[in-house]
Amino acid sequence: MRIVIPCWLVLAAALAACTTAPDAARRSAQPPTERNSMSLQQIKQGLAGEWASIAPEIRPSAVKNPDGTLKPFYLKRSFKYLEGDVFELTIDNSADPYGAVPLARIFIRGHMAWQGPHPVAEGAQKVDFVADVAYEVTPLNPAFADLLGKVAAQGYGPWQVGQAQSIFGKTFVPFGLVAGTNFKEYDLVYLRGDMLFWGARNIDGRGFDTEANRPTNLQIPLARK
Repeated sequence: MRIVIPCWLVLAAALAACTTAPDAARRSAQPPTERNSMSLQQIKQGLAGEWASIAPEIRPSAVKNPDGTLKPFYLKRSFKYLEGDVFELTIDNSADPYGAVPLARIFIRGHMAWQGPHPVAEGAQKVDFVADVAYEVTPLNPAFADLLGKVAAQGYGPWQVGQAQSIFGKTFVPFGLVAGTNFKEYDLVYLRGDMLFWGARNIDGRGFDTEANRPTNLQIPLARK
C-alpha cells in the first residue's frame, strides 16, 4: 500500500494549528476518555462479534511486475471474534479492484495471543494470529483452479471451482506454508467505535512473519456487522 496523506488529515492539522492555547490546556486537563482507559478485557468484549470490509481493499504483494513495481492484489475480509480468543477469518480475493472477478476464498480459524500495548494509537494492542485450527482454500475462478493444479498438486485432490481443500498442516507452496507448522502473523488490533483496525501491510510487500515485521500503521478498517 502506497502512503497517501488524506485531505482530512491536512484539514485536521490546519485546524489544530488554529487552536488557542487556553483550549489546548483545557483539553489536556480533562480526564482520560473511556476509550483510552479501556482494559484488555474491555477491548476483548468490544471486539466480540462479526466484522466485514466496507469495500474491496488493496494490498502490496512480494511479487514484482516486469518494470519492478509491486504487483497488487485485492480482497474483502469477514472476521469473527469468539469466546476463548478464537477467531475466524474469511478472505475473498479478486483479480480487479472492484471485486467483480473473484479468484479464491481463504478461510482461517485459530487463536489470538495478546502481546501488550502497541504505540500506533492509544488503546491499540499487539496481537499474534495463529491458524492452529483450520486453513482452507477454495478456488472461485477456473484459471486459478488450473494454476493451483500445477503448483499445489502433491498431497491434494483436483482443484475445482467452488470446492474447498484444507491446507492445514500441509505444505502449500503458493502461500509458503511448510508441513507441520501453523501459519502465524504478528499484527495489531485497534478498536474505535464500530470500526476495527488491523495493521497496514508493509509497503515493500513483506508479511507480518516476524516481530520485526509487525506493522506500525493502521489498515483500512472493518465495520461491525
